[in-house]
Amino acid sequence: MKIFGGLVMSLKLQAIGTIPQQTVKVAEAAFPNGNTYITMRDELGVFFSDEPFAELFSSCGQPALSPWRLALVTIMQFAENLTDRQAADAVRGRIDWKYALGLELTDPGFNYSVLSDFRDRLLEGSSEQLILEKMLSRFTEKGLLKARGKQRTDSTHILAAIRTLNRLELTAETIIHTLNVLATVAPDWLKEWVPSEWYKRYEKNLNEYRLPQEKRERTLFAEMIGGDGYLLLNMIYSESAPEWLRFIPAVETMRQIWLQQYYLEEGVVNWRTKGNIPPPAVMISSPHDVDVRFCSNKRDKTWEGYKVHLTETCDADIPNLITSVQTTASTASDSSVTEKVHDELAQRELVPSEHLLDTTYGSVDLLLESHREYDIQLICPMRPDNSWQSRTEGCYDISQFTIDWENQKVLCPQGKVSVYWKETKRSGEARIGAKFD
Repeated sequence: MKIFGGLVMSLKLQAIGTIPQQTVKVAEAAFPNGNTYITMRDELGVFFSDEPFAELFSSCGQPALSPWRLALVTIMQFAENLTDRQAADAVRGRIDWKYALGLELTDPGFNYSVLSDFRDRLLEGSSEQLILEKMLSRFTEKGLLKARGKQRTDSTHILAAIRTLNRLELTAETIIHTLNVLATVAPDWLKEWVPSEWYKRYEKNLNEYRLPQEKRERTLFAEMIGGDGYLLLNMIYSESAPEWLRFIPAVETMRQIWLQQYYLEEGVVNWRTKGNIPPPAVMISSPHDVDVRFCSNKRDKTWEGYKVHLTETCDADIPNLITSVQTTASTASDSSVTEKVHDELAQRELVPSEHLLDTTYGSVDLLLESHREYDIQLICPMRPDNSWQSRTEGCYDISQFTIDWENQKVLCPQGKVSVYWKETKRSGEARIGAKFD
């Protein structure tokens, strides 16, 4: 059963009708030369129908709004960078939007909360790519998109919808968040044992300006919070506590953050020093979004959030269209995305003949693999040689050696032949070692 916003929603499939005559008449008078959305509806249609979204809804319940319209509203909302409230107002008040959506001029629209519920449905149903896929199909039908052309991929940062926290703020925010959740789902259990001083200590968010400033005082304050957190976790995991408390997401998040920020030594709570904490790729940055990571390696930018990798066509004779969207952790390497992009483009029958990339997306292995699997030519600057040989005067790099693979011999630049050959693996990669007298 699909429940969102406390409601069970059902979908009655409806055919997409023509645009109401009065809407057409007013739109043509208001925009005699057309506009973006009017032209889009006339030339490309509506992209979607209700059928592909049907499995996201229940067979019974309160009637849902037509998902094809909500999908189109989502596209137009993103194009204009509108909030949900602004997008809902545009549906009610803009003639070009009513034209694109096929609505009567008197249509009252919908509450703005419907848009976030629709996005939740897409995510919960693992259908977040559905809107893009349907649009790509229509572009292909119209001859605006074709395989075996040129495409390029690059990434940009996504800021998480969280407040940036330092480590002390993080632990304070975590225990406050966990207590608030427990006060909602298990108030009687919490009241039975919670220390009275916690009510004052954690009644308000502990922002930086309310925290100690001296290093020693901050450490003591952090360890006090740590002790409170360990007490809370011990009570949750005690035999007398309801077992289901352990499976509350906020509790599990707190347990992980406490492992990352504290350690116990002979029963004493210790605040981890900077050299004893996990790397950014592992470190949880917020109790409200455990997937967010801190990153500082994108063109000298620092941010907390994610990276999105966008692939678009770049042929001269057709519009540039996005063909793939990959969202990763902010700390994920760009090269880890290249193969995923190719696999996705192959599934959509949109594999390019040339794929233009930044240096960070390419490697020798990817160059060979892309050509072998999909006949794709990767075009990207190669990484500079950072080996110790390249930085040491008088040393030879591997390009100066001649390798006889059949006889397993290596000839060095001074004319000597190797006397030892051994094939090994390191970090999952095949390696060959050779020695000379």
